[in-house]
Amino acid sequence: MSTEDAIENALFECHKTIRNMDWFEVTETRGHIVDGKVGHYQVTLKIGFRIEAS
Repeated sequence: MSTEDAIENALFECHKTIRNMDWFEVTETRGHIVDGKVGHYQVTLKIGFRIEAS
């Protein structure tokens, strides 16, 4: 899994409950090491979204 995959997965999960997402910013990147190699990446995101008018 790449950092891009981690970002796509995070956006996919957020899309399930947050509407009108406009932008994202990666604020932190880290990962898990398995047998001396990258096992997977983890990202922390800020997500900007529009609030619907009531």
